[in-house]
Amino acid sequence: MTEYRRPRGTQDILPNDENSWYHVENVFRKHCHKAGFGRIRTPTIESTNLFANAVGADTDIVDKEMYSFTDRGGDGLTLRPEGTAPVLRAFHENGMASLPQPTRLYYIERVFRYDRPQAGRYREHQQLGAELLGEEDSGADIEIISIIWNFLTELGIPDLTLNLNSIGDPKDKHRYQQALMDYYSPYLNNLCVNCKRRLNANPLRLLDCKTTECSPYKDEAPKPIDYLSQQALSHFEQLQAGLHALSIPFVINHTLVRGLDYYTRTVFEIWPARTGSQSTIAGGGRYDLLSDFITGDNVPGVGFGCGIERVLLNMPKLTPQRRPDVYVASLSEATQLIAVRLVSELRSIGANTVSGYKAASPRSHLRKANSQNARFAVIIGDKEAESGTVTLRDLDSGEQSTVAISKIGGKILSLSTGK
Repeated sequence: MTEYRRPRGTQDILPNDENSWYHVENVFRKHCHKAGFGRIRTPTIESTNLFANAVGADTDIVDKEMYSFTDRGGDGLTLRPEGTAPVLRAFHENGMASLPQPTRLYYIERVFRYDRPQAGRYREHQQLGAELLGEEDSGADIEIISIIWNFLTELGIPDLTLNLNSIGDPKDKHRYQQALMDYYSPYLNNLCVNCKRRLNANPLRLLDCKTTECSPYKDEAPKPIDYLSQQALSHFEQLQAGLHALSIPFVINHTLVRGLDYYTRTVFEIWPARTGSQSTIAGGGRYDLLSDFITGDNVPGVGFGCGIERVLLNMPKLTPQRRPDVYVASLSEATQLIAVRLVSELRSIGANTVSGYKAASPRSHLRKANSQNARFAVIIGDKEAESGTVTLRDLDSGEQSTVAISKIGGKILSLSTGK
């Protein structure tokens, strides 16, 4: 027999881990809803050209990492490698630009990238993200950063660092790219293979390289802030003032450029105390040109993406999912229907209840109840059925009592809550 295993770079999320995932997603939803953001769900597959045009043909995502294929109709499709471009596509396609602006959207989606798997990095991973569209003021940048910062802080991740930079408007970016090319050209033979190609194709990515060959040149490289227009510089200064007003600490990181072509002005990343190849928990920035790439319409935007796996890697461990409150045990075939009704009634009042299903001996049922870590066992035999009672056993203390079947729900709730 062939032994089937999950594909490399994917994972199975088992029930004992689900509590942590559920908690992270719920805290994120809470922060988004409080800020007036609504959830959007986009297809898992999109046109390949959407990402080639929006993300940039010379980025690692498009050049190396996308899962693309041609369907039977001859259309080029790609499994979603990032969340922002699909949101912008949906924004325009569904006429959301005609709504009162700005539009506030968030998503929780699966993302697919062919990459070298390691801790916190999967070829299929879960991404949280938020996008604020239709507002160019720095206040939108402040709001986006505050949402992700407060979300990660509430999860208890210690010693976070917000890295901040501005790469300016398109003309600023062009001047800066030329300055990088002039600076790096004399060192061309000393650069890694990828950066030799990037020097002309995508100079900003030179600052994103972490190889030993290229790292020594980054400290003396030109800084984006020295090439900002007055408008871009004012925007960056207002952003910093807003973060100070919210007591959100940050550092200016002059080598931070992010890996996608659509960014303008603000770029940011949030790092945990543990640094390394997977040090970034969340990142994002402003992308005022992205809408132009997709539809030709000018809609400013700012947003972020955050991998849930990296969040879980850095946050305190949570207890496994909640244990069952009650295990219902039927001792005879004659009492099985009573047990079925009781399971339904207990669930209807909010008690997490599992069924023992078939009739068995008390010892057999109690063994199963303990193996499932239930708090209580409710036992129904012929004698109990005749008297309208059940036997209630506290599996933590071992105490046992007889309770009228009509009152068992209230009894369990009172014992569970201590009231």
